[in-house]
Amino acid sequence: LAVKDPTAVERANLLNMAKLSIKGLIESALSFGRTLDSDYPPLQQFFVVMEHCLKHGLKVRKSFLSYNKTIWGPLELVEKLYPEAEEIAASVRDLPGLKTPLGRARAWLRLALMQKKMADYLRCLIIQRDLLSEFYEYHALMMEEEGAVIVGLLVGLNVIDANLCVKGEDLDSQVGVIDFSVYLKSDDDIGGKERNVQIAAILDQKNYVEELNRQLNSTVSSLHARVDSLEKSNTKLIEELAIAKNHIIKLQEENHQLRSENTLILMKTQHHLEATKVDVEAELQTYKHSRQGLDEMYTEARRQLREEAQLRQDMENELVVQVSMKHEIELAMKLLEKDIHEKQDTLIGLRQQLDEVKAINVEMYQKLQVSEDAMKEKNEIISRLEDKTNQINATMKQLEQRLQQAEKAQMDAEAEDEKLKQEYVTKSESLQNEFSQKEKQLLQLETDLKIEKEWRQTLEDDLQKEKETVSHLRTETQQIVNLKKEFLKLQEKNKQLKSICEDQEAALQELASKLSESKLKIEDIKEANKALQGQVWLKDKEATHCKLCEKEFSLSKRKHHCRNCGEIFCNACSDNELPLPSSPKPVRVCDSCHAILIQRCSSTVP
Repeated sequence: LAVKDPTAVERANLLNMAKLSIKGLIESALSFGRTLDSDYPPLQQFFVVMEHCLKHGLKVRKSFLSYNKTIWGPLELVEKLYPEAEEIAASVRDLPGLKTPLGRARAWLRLALMQKKMADYLRCLIIQRDLLSEFYEYHALMMEEEGAVIVGLLVGLNVIDANLCVKGEDLDSQVGVIDFSVYLKSDDDIGGKERNVQIAAILDQKNYVEELNRQLNSTVSSLHARVDSLEKSNTKLIEELAIAKNHIIKLQEENHQLRSENTLILMKTQHHLEATKVDVEAELQTYKHSRQGLDEMYTEARRQLREEAQLRQDMENELVVQVSMKHEIELAMKLLEKDIHEKQDTLIGLRQQLDEVKAINVEMYQKLQVSEDAMKEKNEIISRLEDKTNQINATMKQLEQRLQQAEKAQMDAEAEDEKLKQEYVTKSESLQNEFSQKEKQLLQLETDLKIEKEWRQTLEDDLQKEKETVSHLRTETQQIVNLKKEFLKLQEKNKQLKSICEDQEAALQELASKLSESKLKIEDIKEANKALQGQVWLKDKEATHCKLCEKEFSLSKRKHHCRNCGEIFCNACSDNELPLPSSPKPVRVCDSCHAILIQRCSSTVP
C-alpha cells in the first residue's frame, strides 16, 4: 500500500472540520434567529477551527528569549494589501487588554466577522503567495488549494449577524480545543424544519435588502468620486479660461501698442519726407545761383577775350623788343605745357567721375520709378540735376576750346612779356579754383545721393518689419479665435455633465427614500412579530365584521387574516401591497403591523 503524505491528511482533516463548523454555525444561527453573541458555542468552535487552519504550516521565528509561532504576522499583511482593513488593524492595536500577538489575531478575526469581510481579507492573502511564503511552509493549508476552498466557504458567513464584545474579553489566555461532540447528529435537531423554513424566508428577505444596500452604497461612492472629478475638471477649465482671457487682454494691449507705434512711424516718415523736400528745394536754389554765376563768368570771359585781342595788337608792336627774352619764354611755355597736361588729366578724371555720376543717376532713376508716388518729385529733381551736369559739361567743352585757342595764340605769339606770364598764371589759378569748386559740388552731390540711398533702405526695412508685425498679429488673432471655439465646446460639455450629475443625484435621492421606507417597514414588521407572539386567530364564526370599515363579510368582501396581530380585514380595506424578491406578484400587508395577510378559507385556528 502507498503511504499517504501526513501533511495532506492534516489539510484534509482541517478542511472537513472547517466545513462542519461553518455549516453548523450557519444552521444554528438560522434556527436561533437573532444576532450572535461571543458566548455562543458554535461561534467559539468556529474561531478555534480557524485558528488551527491559520496555524497549520507556520514557520517558527526566532526571538531574543524563545521561538515565536503566531498567526498575527500574516494577518498584519492584510492592512497593506486591502486598504479597508486599516481600521481593524488600528483598533486591534489600540485595545488595552491585549498583550500577546495571538490575542490580537483572535480580536482581528472577531472584528472581521462582524464586518462580514473575513472572506475578502483572506482572499487577498491567498492571492499574494510570495508574501505568504515568508510566514508559511510550502505544504501549509494557506499555500495549497484547501485554503481557497475555506475562503469560498467563508462567503456563506455573510448571512450571520454577530455582535461581539472584544474589549473586555480575555483573548490572550483562551485554550483552543475543538469539541467534536457539537458536530454529532441528535434527534432534537431533526424536529424543527418547519420553523427553519419560515426563518430562512425572513433571512432571505433580509439578505436581499442588505445586498441592495451594499450595491447602492457602492454606486453612491462611485458617483461621489465622479462628481469630485467633474468638479476638479470644472475648476481646471475655469482656470484655463481665466488664463486665456488674460492672454487675450495682453494680446489686445500689444495690438494697441503696435498700432500706436505704426502711427508714430508713419508720422516720422512724413516729417522726414517733408524735410527732404525742403532740402531738395534748397539745393535747387543753390544750383540756380551757381548757374547765374557761371553765366556771369561766361560774359566776363568774352570781355577778357576782347581785351586780349586788343592786347595782342599791342604786343605785336613790342615783339622786336622781347626777342631777347625768347629763351626764358620758351622755358616758361614748357612749364605751362606740363601744367596743361596735368589739367588735361584732371579733366579726364572729371569726365570719368561725371560718367559714373550719370550711371548712378540712371540706376537711381530706375529704382525710383519702382518706388511710391511720393518719390516722383525726387525723380524730377534728379532729372534737373542731370540737365545741370550736361550744362556743366558744355561749359567745360567751351573752356577746352578756349584753352586750345589760347595755345594757338601762345604758339603764334612766341614772345610775350612777363606781364602776360603773370596774367596767364593768375588766370590759371582762377581756373584751378573754379575746378576745385566744381569738384566740391560734385562730392556734395555724391554724398546727397548716398544719403538718399541709405534713407530709402531704412524705409524698406521699416516696411518689412511692419509687414512681419501684421502677419504675426494675424496669426495671434487666429489663435484667439480657435481658443474661443474650444472654450465654447468646453462650456457645452460642462453643461451636459452638470445635467447628467443632477439626474443621477435625483435618482440617488429617490433610491435612498425608497430604501429608507423599506427599512422602516422591515423594522415595523420585526417589532410587530416580537410584540404579537403568542396571539391566536379569531374563529371564523366570531369574525363577522371587518375591523376597519365595520361591515359584514360576504362573497364580495372576503376575509383576510394577519398572521402576526390576528386581526381580520376585508379585501376592500387591505389594499396595501409590498413587492418581494421571492414572489412574482406583490403581497397584501396589514395596516397596523405591516405583516403579510393570508386569505382565510376555513374556521380552524392555526
